[in-house]
Amino acid sequence: MKPETAIIRIKNLRLRTYIGIKEDEINNQQDIIVNVVIHYCADKARNSSNVADALNYRTITKKIIALIENNRFSLLENLTNQTLAIASEHDWVEFASVEIDKPHALRFADSVSMELCYQKPQ
Repeated sequence: MKPETAIIRIKNLRLRTYIGIKEDEINNQQDIIVNVVIHYCADKARNSSNVADALNYRTITKKIIALIENNRFSLLENLTNQTLAIASEHDWVEFASVEIDKPHALRFADSVSMELCYQKPQ
């Protein structure tokens, strides 16, 4: 990792959405937990007080919330991919990963999760 790289971590963002293919999943919202990691070059932001010099994690989080709360998803893969697209859409993003947990998806497990990553082409 380059010394000018900053890492943003959005931890345990708890939301509710329609996710799944079974009838009860289609008709009832479920809890999900979103974790996002974003790497970007923060060279300008390190010595600045100007918000325009930094990647705005609040804006990213609001877009993720809107996506998840205003849509329905059959597959965890699709939900994770759409969330990753938001996390990685800014030109400054060098790497991003999104993990989404679906608690109680399996009877004897705490959750099922899906993780997808983005790497900016060199």
